Amino acid sequence: MAQDVSVRSDHPDRYIVVKGDTLWDIAGRFLDKPWQWPAIWHVNPQVANPHLIYPGDELSLVYIDGVPQLRLSREDTVKLSPQVRVVSRQDPINAIPLDSLEPFLREVRVLSPSEFEGLPYVLANEEKRITATYSDQTYARGLKGNVGDEFTVMRLYSIYDRVEEGAEVRRVLPKEHWKQVPNVKDRNETMWNDTLPWQRRPQNPVAYELIEVSRVRMAQSGEISVLDIIRDRTEVREGDYILPVDSRGYDATFYPHAMDSVPEGMRVLATKDSLYGVGHFQIVALSAGSRQGVESGHVFSVFRPGATVDDRTGYRYGSFAEESRVALPDRFHGMVMVFRTFDDISYAMVMSGDHPIREFDKLKHPDERT
Repeated sequence: MAQDVSVRSDHPDRYIVVKGDTLWDIAGRFLDKPWQWPAIWHVNPQVANPHLIYPGDELSLVYIDGVPQLRLSREDTVKLSPQVRVVSRQDPINAIPLDSLEPFLREVRVLSPSEFEGLPYVLANEEKRITATYSDQTYARGLKGNVGDEFTVMRLYSIYDRVEEGAEVRRVLPKEHWKQVPNVKDRNETMWNDTLPWQRRPQNPVAYELIEVSRVRMAQSGEISVLDIIRDRTEVREGDYILPVDSRGYDATFYPHAMDSVPEGMRVLATKDSLYGVGHFQIVALSAGSRQGVESGHVFSVFRPGATVDDRTGYRYGSFAEESRVALPDRFHGMVMVFRTFDDISYAMVMSGDHPIREFDKLKHPDERT
C-alpha cells in the first residue's frame, strides 16, 4: 500500500516481539499512525506473511531509498534427536486479538427486514418450562427441514431503526430490554412502551441483530417441530428465533487501510456490553456497511460531538447577541478498525484512544485527529 508514512521520533531501533503483542501495537512503537503498518512491512526471505511473526522475533526499522521498512530476523530454537528435527514455535501474533472477535464472527447475525420477517421461532419448551438447556427438548413453529438437520437458535439483541425517511438510524431495543419482538401484528403487542425511547416500536427497521444462544437438531418434523438441544451458550426461551447453521468461514487476517471518502453522517450506533462507553479491544457497531463501501480492515478516527453551549458572557455585553448558542469543536477520542460487515451495519474493534467511545460518536478519516 503506497502511503506517506510518518515515523515516530522516539521509535526504537529494534524491538523483540513478546506474547500478547498485536501488529497494531507493535506498529504503534514505530509509527505515528499504527494503522499504516502494511506500508512499512518488508517481505523478506525469512517470513513472507507479516501475520506470521512470533514471540522472540526481532523487528528493526531500516530506510531503503529514503523509505522506512520494517524487517524481521529470527533464530529458531531447534530440538535435536537421532531421528527428528523439530522447530519450537509458539502461536503467531495477530493483527488484533482474535479471541475478542470470535463471538462476533461466529455467533452474531444481522438480518434485513425481509430476512427477519416470518422466521421460525420457539413456540414452547418441554413441560412448559420458561427456559430449556442442553439435552432438553423444545418446540418450534414454522420450521422446515428433515429429521437430523441442525439449526441455530438466536435471540434478538438490537433493532436498528430509522424513525422516518432520511433520518439517522438508531438502536431502539438495547440488550437491557430483551423482548420477543413481534414479526406479525397480533403477537406480543403489549410488550411495547412507546413513551420510552429504547422500547419505541420500530418505524422503519433497517436491520435486526441476533445473537446465538443454542444449537438444536430436529427430532421430529411437522407444523410443530420437536428439537433436541445439542449445544448451548445460554438457555432457550419462548420466542427465540431459528436460523440455518452458518457454515461460512471468516477471514482472520486484517490489513488496516482507509476509505477514500467516509460516508456522510457515519457514526457509532451501539457499544457492546457497556452503557457508558467502551475502550481498548472492545466492540462497537457502526452505521454503515458493505452497501456504503465499508469493508474489513477499514480504519476510522472517532470523535465525540461537541456540545452546544450558551455564550452567556458575550450575550450579556451584547457583543454576540445573534450567536448566543455556540457549538464546541468535536474532540478526538480514539480509533476503530472494522472486522465484519453486513449490508448496512458493520462491527469494529477499538484499537486505541484515551477516552471512552460511546453511541452517537462521529467517524472520520483516520488521518484526522483534530
